Amino acid sequence: MKAQAGPEDISRVCRRIEALGFKAHIIPGEQRTAIGITGNSGPVEAAEFDGLPNVAEAIRVSKPYKLVSRETKRENTIVSVNGVRVGGDRMVLCGGPCSVESRAQILESARAVRAAGAELLRGGAYKPRTSPYSFQGIGEEGLRYLAEAREETGLGVVTEAIDVETFDLVETYADCVQIGARNMQNFSLLRRAGRSRKPILLKRGISSTLEEFLMAAEYILAEGNYNVILCERGVRTFADHTRNTLDLSVVPAVQSLSHLPIIVDPSHGTGKRDKVLPMALAAIAAGASGLIVEVHPAPERALSDGYQSLDPEQFTELAQECRAISELLASRRRVPAGV
Repeated sequence: MKAQAGPEDISRVCRRIEALGFKAHIIPGEQRTAIGITGNSGPVEAAEFDGLPNVAEAIRVSKPYKLVSRETKRENTIVSVNGVRVGGDRMVLCGGPCSVESRAQILESARAVRAAGAELLRGGAYKPRTSPYSFQGIGEEGLRYLAEAREETGLGVVTEAIDVETFDLVETYADCVQIGARNMQNFSLLRRAGRSRKPILLKRGISSTLEEFLMAAEYILAEGNYNVILCERGVRTFADHTRNTLDLSVVPAVQSLSHLPIIVDPSHGTGKRDKVLPMALAAIAAGASGLIVEVHPAPERALSDGYQSLDPEQFTELAQECRAISELLASRRRVPAGV
């Protein structure tokens, strides 16, 4: 739609789409509103819409992920998480422990990441683990501690929903609901996330292609939730020097194909504490909108993922260095051409 399009103009287009037997998806942007069409088995003629008031253009989307595609919406989507804008010009930092272990631990973590300049707090109340005997999280008690940490520090809470059964409860406490790598193709969970009004952080599956990653996001948008943040967290390869292979090439690839913001998880992406900082720096240099990093007050005593968690001092160093790279890149973008 044109920038000056009003509610009636948008409603008129939606009525035309529905009259054709299809579903309309209103995707608001900062400058213009896009309206996606799903439910059609073949191409829809652009002439159906070209003559309607304040329609800027009707674009045929060639990608299977229609609503996620940059063909549908050319400007970047900005997702607001508790007032924090993810996908804008500023780098966003999210930090916290892999698992919420106790009230004291999550409050200490929250204070530390806030002091380092983070704006979002991560922490798992429910933890899907490879072994059924590993620590599985403390459930709703952990969610209550996260909410208390938000109340004290002002940090937005990002926490994982591992199944449809617990989604409602997680949604009640979270500012952003995470769908983990193991659940990237849990289609019933993706559909439930699509019916949520909370932003969704979707992590890339451990062996998924770029198209599979974007199609998973499409499931969420197709249900009506357009506030999706993508997260690269490493994929499984033959390499054994890290836990996973952090695929930073996916950052510019996503930005070329999709309007959704993408952040990077260098903690799971490497699995080794000494590699988190250099890969975080590389992620920001590659253009990621932010980072999600595991931070624990005492990593050596962590109940999960301690070997890839930073202590508060290390996280402060990461925040400072990543911010310096982000500000440098931003300043270069502001310099007029030819200067």
